[in-house]
Amino acid sequence: MELCIDFGGSEIKLGILDRGEPVRTATVPTGARDLEQVRDAAAALLAETTPLQAPAAVGIAVPGVVDRAAGRLVKAHDKHPRLDGLDLIGWARESFGLRAVIENDARAALVGETATGSAAGARDAVLMSLGTGIGTAALIDGTLLRGAHDHAGILGGHFTVDFAGAPCNCGNIGCAESIAGAWALRRDLAVRGDAVTDVKALFETDDDAALALRDRAVCAWGATAVSLCHAYDPDVVILTGGILRAGTAVAAPIEAYVREHLWTSSHRPAFVVPDRPDLSVLRGLAALAADPRN
Repeated sequence: MELCIDFGGSEIKLGILDRGEPVRTATVPTGARDLEQVRDAAAALLAETTPLQAPAAVGIAVPGVVDRAAGRLVKAHDKHPRLDGLDLIGWARESFGLRAVIENDARAALVGETATGSAAGARDAVLMSLGTGIGTAALIDGTLLRGAHDHAGILGGHFTVDFAGAPCNCGNIGCAESIAGAWALRRDLAVRGDAVTDVKALFETDDDAALALRDRAVCAWGATAVSLCHAYDPDVVILTGGILRAGTAVAAPIEAYVREHLWTSSHRPAFVVPDRPDLSVLRGLAALAADPRN
């Protein structure tokens, strides 16, 4: 069993998992008291476990660059500012008395889906998580891509897809996330004054303004996925995250865009959408925390 904590952009998910399946789960809204609320919610989950269900380790995911050796979030640009530089491994040890691992949330989601989820057994895969931001990750020949400084594979949401685009909060211009992250879509909906304010509802509305906004979003997501395929040559592309609650209305046009725009001789990968995208990160954290090598 593993205690898993996913510091997501819109909410914090907690779970106790057994071989990748949730036994108990809880959520905490993001806010000024993140750590205290998380500790209390996790303690409540742990109090409900029997000795046979007691977790042996903690997995922690954060939406940004991590220093795994130091157990810290390096940078997430306005997401969970209280976590910046905090020793989360030490916090978990002090709070729960358990060994802990930390990972970027998109990498954790990729591990979850290739270990026990929608792409179980895949050894060459990329993942694109569409939520508050756009998270990405890559698995090559069974090895999770991390790079020399833990930045590799995870910054696909900050590929430039519009040279004349708006500044992104990362400092770049025209990032895919600054066009089609949920935070950017909500911003643009508010600017337009549209009646639609929910991102999922955007894909259920046929007025001209909504169509233009979602077509632009699909192009940004599709261009990101094409770049991931060109860079990492996967067999499988996994689409996950909260925006995928809209289902095929999002997934199908992304796949069509990729198939149309890939390099002519590139492998056309399979596309999968998890049945439970809300569990992708927790499942990956469970697998990472259960591995004594991490």
